[in-house]
Order: sequence, then structure tokens, then C-alpha cells
Amino acid sequence: MKFTYTFGAALVAALLATACGKKEEAAPVAATPAPAAAPAPAKTAVEVLHYWTSGGEAKSAAELKGMLEAKGYEWKDFAVAGGGGENAMTVLKSRAVSGNPPTAAQVKGPAIQEWAKEGMLANIDNVAGPEKWDELLPKVVADVMKADGHYVAAPVNVHRVNWMWANPEVLKKAGVAGMPKTWDEFFVAADKIKKSGNIALAHGGQNWQDFTVFESVVLGVGGAEFYDKALVKLDPAALTSPTMTKAVTTFRKLKGYVDDASSGRDWNMTTAMVIQGKAGFQFMGDWAKGEFTAAGQKPGEGFLCAAAPGTANAYTFNVDSFIMFKLKDEAAQKGQADLASAILSPEFQEVFNQNKGSIPVRLGHDMSKFDDCAKLSAADFVATAKAGGLVPSIAHGMAVSPAAEGAIKDAVSQFWNDDKISVADGVKNIAKAAATK
Repeated sequence: MKFTYTFGAALVAALLATACGKKEEAAPVAATPAPAAAPAPAKTAVEVLHYWTSGGEAKSAAELKGMLEAKGYEWKDFAVAGGGGENAMTVLKSRAVSGNPPTAAQVKGPAIQEWAKEGMLANIDNVAGPEKWDELLPKVVADVMKADGHYVAAPVNVHRVNWMWANPEVLKKAGVAGMPKTWDEFFVAADKIKKSGNIALAHGGQNWQDFTVFESVVLGVGGAEFYDKALVKLDPAALTSPTMTKAVTTFRKLKGYVDDASSGRDWNMTTAMVIQGKAGFQFMGDWAKGEFTAAGQKPGEGFLCAAAPGTANAYTFNVDSFIMFKLKDEAAQKGQADLASAILSPEFQEVFNQNKGSIPVRLGHDMSKFDDCAKLSAADFVATAKAGGLVPSIAHGMAVSPAAEGAIKDAVSQFWNDDKISVADGVKNIAKAAATK
């Protein structure tokens, strides 16, 4: 070897000089260079596409990032803002079609099965089986996460959609004692609030907000079994029944309690009307709670929460989840398994849902650190899962195909915005839209 040869030649020269009595300095001995440090092994990248971009959501995503980085992975954040996930889905389809899908993507409801039918999703039973997801999750939620009987998605949380929020001071000023439990009671309370000079119902006139209110009305008027037939199974008989006519009539009546500036208003600005004491009630999912708490308010004091009228024994759920794509690299596959395991871990479920306003998807999770609204939600989640009152939210992508959902949403919003459309025609239009494939 070169280094050995150089070292030997220098040493021989020095010895010869000494033996001959020469005063010459010995040639310097060449140092053997230190071996180069081995490069650190590259971290496996876990690329996650999501649309958690608001304050609390981003904070929650950072928790998941930290858990994966602690396991030695490189977290590649692929956040796509806007559109309630619609923008993210557009980007995801582009990536998938080009053959370059991310490790995981935030997708929910029937859209999970649509991706599975394309043969693009990975089977994650290797995580779900040992960790007993079938026991941890309500069957109705577990079924949404599966394709052909195998888990292909990991659920993150549970949002309850059929919430009613209220400002206690506005109710007190109007002489309303407590939260109304039926639609008849709600209209009596709304009349009192309107008479007192406040807006009875805060509502943002956007089609998804119209649809959110509509599904709670259908649930409250018809009950969970009817809701399932009409808005999950899309049964034509249920969609054109007298019960649906009553629900559409009730929905139309609500518009008389909304202010004229409602059109196009964002949901959080609508919640602010309740916070500021300008309006009495709002129907919105539990993400609205984050607005109240951000304003320094506490449940039972600054704001009130209850199930929407007639829905105390039912629960419309909206579950965020992540699908896992088929990947060839074994290290990447392990990254997916660790990501799925982290998502369902008690630690992440606790931190994430406290930030987001939702509740853990794990049955039996310790709720001692959650607020009273979350505790009520968790208790009702378990009770309705046992009693059959737990149903998927059609307004939030959990019940039917995206095509049918979009068509029904448009029909509902058109009815809300056009007083010339009769109740009878409104029912017909919704039933027709439900037939969209």
C-alpha cells in the first residue's frame, strides 16, 4: 500500500544516515491519515400530505412530526391550504397520476374506498392487527378505514357535527331558559331572541354550511334510522317521504332567523357573532369550540354547547384519517407502519384532539384533561355507537360518494337561497341529486 511504503522508505533513510555518522536530520516520517468518517445513514423520509394549516391544526401536525422524528425519520411536510381539503385532493390526484404519491395523505370517508379501488393503497393490517384496532374503534368507524376487509387508513380523531352553540348572555337577555331540546322549543327561543333585538341564528351562507345545518335538521326531525336511510343509503322512498318534507319545511323556517349579511360569510366569522353577543345560536361542528376557547371563554360560562334539537341520542361523525400508498421501499413501508401506530397512540390522540376541538377516536380514552363539551361528546360517541345512533356526516364527506354529496349539497343550497323554490320542489330536487353517480 502507498501509505505503508512511504512510511518504510523514510524510516530506512533515517537509519542509514545514523549508521553512517551523518549529522543530517532524519527525513520526517509521513503520518498515516486518519480514515474518513463514515457518512451518517440517510434518514427515511416520511412525506405527509395534509390540510391542517390553521393555528391549532398546525400545532397538532407538529406533534405528529415530532413523534416521527423521534423515531429517526425525516418528516417532509406537504401542507396544502384552502378549500376544506379540496385543494389538497387536487394536488394529491396530480401526484398519484404521475406515479409519485406521498407516503400518506389526509383523505376521509368513501373517498378512501375510491382510492383503494384504484389499487393504490397499502394494507396496514400489520399494525392494526397487533394493536387491536377492531377493539379500539367503533365498527362504523373501522369499516370506513377498510377496503375489502383490510385496513388501508388510520383514523385521527372524531368531530361531532350535530352541535348547537349559544351565548348564555344573549339567551338570558331574551328570557330563554337553557338550550332547546326540540325544534319547536328552538323556534320559541329564536322568536324571543329576535324580539330582544339580537340575531337568533348565526349562519354563514356557504353551501357546505347550509348542508351542515340541513343534515342536523334531518337527524333531529327523522332520527338516526331515517337519517341513515335518506342521507347514507340514499333510499328514494325515504328521500321523498313525509318525514323528509317535514325536515325541508323546518330547514326553510330557520332562514327567517338569519341576518341579511349571511351570504358568503366564513364559519369562524359566524362563530364570532355568538362570541361577541350579536347572535344567540349557531349550528356547527366542534371545530367551532376552538374559536370560543381562543377568545378565552369556557364551556358553561362564556358559551353553551348541546346537541342540535332532537339529536341528543344521535351523533353525526366526521373522522379525519390518513391513507397509506403502496410503496416498494421497505424502509418507507416501515415508516408508514410507524406513522399509523403513532396516529392511534394515546399520547398523540390526547394532544391532537385537545388542540383541534375534537375527541379521540379510541374508545375508552381517558377524558379527564378535556373540557365539558368534549366529555359530553365522548360519552355520546360511546353511547350512540352501542345504540345505533352513530351515523356518518354527509355534509363532511363521510357518508356518500363525492359526486352524490356535491349534487345534494348544491340542491340544498339552492333551496336555501331561493325562496321561490317550494318545499315540494326542494324535496324533489334533493331526491334527484341523490341519484347522481
